[in-house]
Amino acid sequence: MTVRTRFAPSPTGYLHIGGARTALFNFLFARHHGGQYLLRIEDTDRARSTPEAVRQIIESLEWLGLSPDEPPVMQTSREQRHAEVAKELLAKGRAYLAYDTAEELVAMRERAQAEGRPPRYDGNWRDRDPSEAPGGIAPVIRIKAPREGETVVRDLVQGEVRVQNTELDDMIILRSDGTPTYLHAVVVDDHDMEITHVIRGDDHLTNTFRQIMVYDAMGWERPEFAHIPLIHGADGAKLSKRHGAVGALEFRDQGFLPEAVCNYLLRLGWGHGDEEFVPRERAIELFDLKDVGRAASRMDYAKLSHLNGQYLRAADAAALLPQVLARLGEVSETQAARVAALIPDLQPRARSLVEMAEGARFALAMRPLKYEPKAAEALDHADVRARLAALAAQLAGVEWDRSALDGALRAFAEAQGVKLGQVAQPLRAALTGSLQSPPIDAVLMALGKEESLARIGDAAEGVSLVGG
Repeated sequence: MTVRTRFAPSPTGYLHIGGARTALFNFLFARHHGGQYLLRIEDTDRARSTPEAVRQIIESLEWLGLSPDEPPVMQTSREQRHAEVAKELLAKGRAYLAYDTAEELVAMRERAQAEGRPPRYDGNWRDRDPSEAPGGIAPVIRIKAPREGETVVRDLVQGEVRVQNTELDDMIILRSDGTPTYLHAVVVDDHDMEITHVIRGDDHLTNTFRQIMVYDAMGWERPEFAHIPLIHGADGAKLSKRHGAVGALEFRDQGFLPEAVCNYLLRLGWGHGDEEFVPRERAIELFDLKDVGRAASRMDYAKLSHLNGQYLRAADAAALLPQVLARLGEVSETQAARVAALIPDLQPRARSLVEMAEGARFALAMRPLKYEPKAAEALDHADVRARLAALAAQLAGVEWDRSALDGALRAFAEAQGVKLGQVAQPLRAALTGSLQSPPIDAVLMALGKEESLARIGDAAEGVSLVGG
């Protein structure tokens, strides 16, 4: 048997981070077993589904490295097939035409509620002859639910789950306008796509017992089911915007690497010993549904940021450069070269690409710099500016490499009788307009000799310096 999984989102909005984890688990399970991972866009809710949502879902999956092995299937393109199966069930006597009016259905629900029963369909047309049908009523097709015994699901995550068949009702599989219901369409699609394992959120577990009715009525083999717990916020409530980012592409925009996001999502509810840093190939090697827990996971944005920092430090600097530049807007060739030189020194401390971009922004600044208030304050002293002027004169004769520059700064501080920090901090302010930056020798190297000396000279002369 070739393992075939599918991710089946509804295109009614952005791809939620919980959906992204579901896609990841489907992808990893298929890859672990040498199988195939597919995508089906369940767009049967035409009123709420949008082309923009479809585009965003596909873009999100591409960013996460979770593109499907085959072209996506649009569920609405298969409505004729869904109707065909519903009519086949009707012909087999496993489904029936129901002619209830809207008023009759309301009365049925109210009667059930008054009697303290769940508001289920009471089978009014289950055994009636269609010749009794009133005129002018377009019927729906309802499946005949089993009325005795129980339905058992041996879920690969939740374990054995049982439901008494008396709790099931004759659900609609084809509406009066000829369109299929979601629960029916999903089964037909999964069967026709030869899905062997349905891996989805545990909020779908109750749907499974109703969908099984279609499998059994058609004589189709049921797939294996695995219902994974949902992701909650740190407070235990359902994850929402108030907790922070929840859309997959929001994390991209906030400067997270897709590898880090996937690694983090993998560890939300799945584990292998103490391994936290689990790159893609290692995840494929290890992933198994038996290691998925049953309890809901809690989103920890600080932990994700920490993990993202690990991935940034391990990344190839050249690969990060385009992503950092993209966050800086239009840059010249010279400016891009400065940023490229800074990347290796930004990696150790940054937790996001946004932080890296902000850390490199000084390299794009045009003279005279606009100093941050604390930087301006540090430069607003005559003795400091005089020291910078002397430093510029000394650096002008130094070979421009990190070792020589570091030695020159230390020698200058010693000659001035001050601590290195008393030289480095004003110099940092002069070069970047801030008191925070990558190591000062890295800043000097990135800016180059001409630009560095010009910026130091501006600060020494008090150019654009409030109070200078």
